[in-house]
Amino acid sequence: MRRGLGTISATGWVALILAAAASLAAAAEPVPGGLGPLPAVRIPADNPMSAAKVELGRLLFWDTRLSGNASTSCASCHAPQTGWGEPEALSRGYPGTRHWRNAQTILNAAYYSRLFWDGAADSLEQQAQSAAEGAIAGNGEGAMMEMRLRLVPEYVTRFREVFGTEWPRIQHAWQAIAAFQRTLVSDAKKVPFDRWLAGDATALSASAQRGYALFVGKAGCVQCHGGPLLSDQAFHALGVPRHRQSDSNPLVQITARWQNLQRGVSEAQYKGSDDDFGLAYLTRNPADAGRFRTPSLRELRYTAPYMHNGVFATLGEVVEFFDQGGGEGPNKPPQLRPLGLSATEKQDLVAFLESLSMDQPLLLAPPRVPEAKPLADGGMNARPR
Repeated sequence: MRRGLGTISATGWVALILAAAASLAAAAEPVPGGLGPLPAVRIPADNPMSAAKVELGRLLFWDTRLSGNASTSCASCHAPQTGWGEPEALSRGYPGTRHWRNAQTILNAAYYSRLFWDGAADSLEQQAQSAAEGAIAGNGEGAMMEMRLRLVPEYVTRFREVFGTEWPRIQHAWQAIAAFQRTLVSDAKKVPFDRWLAGDATALSASAQRGYALFVGKAGCVQCHGGPLLSDQAFHALGVPRHRQSDSNPLVQITARWQNLQRGVSEAQYKGSDDDFGLAYLTRNPADAGRFRTPSLRELRYTAPYMHNGVFATLGEVVEFFDQGGGEGPNKPPQLRPLGLSATEKQDLVAFLESLSMDQPLLLAPPRVPEAKPLADGGMNARPR
């Protein structure tokens, strides 16, 4: 299931990705819910793309120095071989902690208007910084991480070439990582459903085609999973059941309660529950409790487990959950209702969901991270040797 795309040079890979991003908006006939291939990634004006910036971001993505004790990189929780996410239901967290949420895939994250399950970040740049500095993620301090970069001669050279600064600056590191992440997108030519929409009648099996009819019809999935990203990017409360670790793992409980305290829930909520309040952390609106951003359905074959707490290990479990009308809980949307799917229909729906992934996963080998060296005279006036 996890065969790679082959080995190519870093320069060739960057050129290939940048060229592919410009050609993703292939023509397609209008279909229900606006489904279709992904368009070209929108590039922010204040962080233009270049091959050199993407390559710098690729190195930084794997560099553990962008964390508190230099043990945790972006790739620690978003590894290519595990769908650019984490195979564990709840993320590993910074050493000595345990995260209370699933580390979702960053594949196609370039298309989200809000990042993280609760929408806490509004750009990939902010997401990269929040992850590196977050106490239960990277736990890094900006000035310390920046100084580490300044003692790496290769980084000094690369930052100067990309950003024109004499020494690396930490905000530029987040920009480079974000630029790299904008290249991690699905290729429509490798996605069976996209090929089928483009006219390849053989791209989908009969079962997947029946699943597509259910997706846009009886099952109503397209109501929340429409558009090229297959996500309305809205926030919904589904009544997702608690993960068993929430009741059995002390570190998860500590993290969840600390999170609630840090994000300002009421005293009554803090004392009475360690639930994840989702969007309500940002809005302070009780009606938003338990609402989480609708994830994209692209690349599902490679990005298990599913839901904000990773409670479902398979797509079959996900389909069964929605067939039952979701779970118990407040603020559930009216469109969440029992579906009455037969066993065959559930299998067909899973077949369609699997067709939304590329034929092979997007894999990249870890790069050689450059070494640090002491400054020539211990001061910033001398260049590193």
